Amino acid sequence: MVTQPQIHGDVDGRFGRVADVFRDNFTSRGEVGAAVTVYVRGSKVVDLYGGVADTRTGRPWDAQTPVVVFSCTKGILAICAYLLAQQGRLDLDAPVTRYWPAFGQHGKADIPVRWLLTHQAGLPAVDRPLTLDEVLAWDPVIKAIEAQAPLWEPGTAHGYHSMTYGWLVGEVIHRITGQLPGAFFADTVAGPLGLHTWLGLPAAESDTVAWGLAPPPDPDPFVDPVAERGITMGGAFAFPADADGLVSFNDDTIRAAGVPGAGAVSTAEGLARLYAACVSELHRGPLLTAASVDDAVVVRSRGQQRHGPPDTGQRWGTGFLLHSPPARPLLGERSFGHDGAGGNLAFADAEHQVGFGYVVNQMRGMGDERANLLTAAVRACLDD
Repeated sequence: MVTQPQIHGDVDGRFGRVADVFRDNFTSRGEVGAAVTVYVRGSKVVDLYGGVADTRTGRPWDAQTPVVVFSCTKGILAICAYLLAQQGRLDLDAPVTRYWPAFGQHGKADIPVRWLLTHQAGLPAVDRPLTLDEVLAWDPVIKAIEAQAPLWEPGTAHGYHSMTYGWLVGEVIHRITGQLPGAFFADTVAGPLGLHTWLGLPAAESDTVAWGLAPPPDPDPFVDPVAERGITMGGAFAFPADADGLVSFNDDTIRAAGVPGAGAVSTAEGLARLYAACVSELHRGPLLTAASVDDAVVVRSRGQQRHGPPDTGQRWGTGFLLHSPPARPLLGERSFGHDGAGGNLAFADAEHQVGFGYVVNQMRGMGDERANLLTAAVRACLDD
């Protein structure tokens, strides 16, 4: 007998299908704790949560439970980059060296900022070994990137920069603003919007975060030395979990450091509100101009990666994952956002003025359909 989950929150009657899928994720797809929020044209139409936030204690998931959202963090940095571009402080097509002169060593002088955001810079992994303390200290990673040559001719191929993306884009933000990206995001975006979203978790919030659960073992894992070095930062992280199944990002020190490509902590509502603000009149007009959105949804990278698994059809804009069926279908060609390891997903859709956020604590691997089914339900409701 399957125990019916306790689902809490609110849903507009037009979006009942989303609630049905959310409930089915618990009864049929192994959900442990999760939340989903959807805004449409500035109004919250779905705000649901349920399950267990911490299986060690039985603490239930509540309306303010955040979770580490892994690579959804990359979309946050991309939004920050576009805001700087709108202010005239960043030219996405200028050389990185305009803002970060020491980056230009070892064949990197002509790399434009945009290639950092489109995974085309040829720097998916740091060559030199780094300890966890060095990774969390920021500057040692920056120095290592400066001293490294690209692994392929920049601009000729793409390969997912799973962790280095955060320091590459984050250091440009740092050089322009004088703030690390987590502080810039807090002051410029999260604070004004009232988001329950951090890149650098405050100590006072530590006990509220959901406890991450490792995905089941992959019976046929993709193995590539460069990709593996990139995602673990050469072994500084056991990603997503160590041999005992402990998820590295459950560590308070790691969460507090604000690892810039994977370390954001957020509620579903925080992510949905962030993306809704990008495309609707949620707070003093849209965060992103029409020109920024038009630029963001242009496909910049697609097809087989230089160091990556077989192509699944994913398409990348400038810093964002785009509508990519069958692997990650969003709402359509005007959608942009990012997913995160294990099942998290956040995106905007400019056509429908949608902001979507879905966060989980039970990580899944290949074949995970939880987020895709929720997205399909939203799409069906909008089409009715």
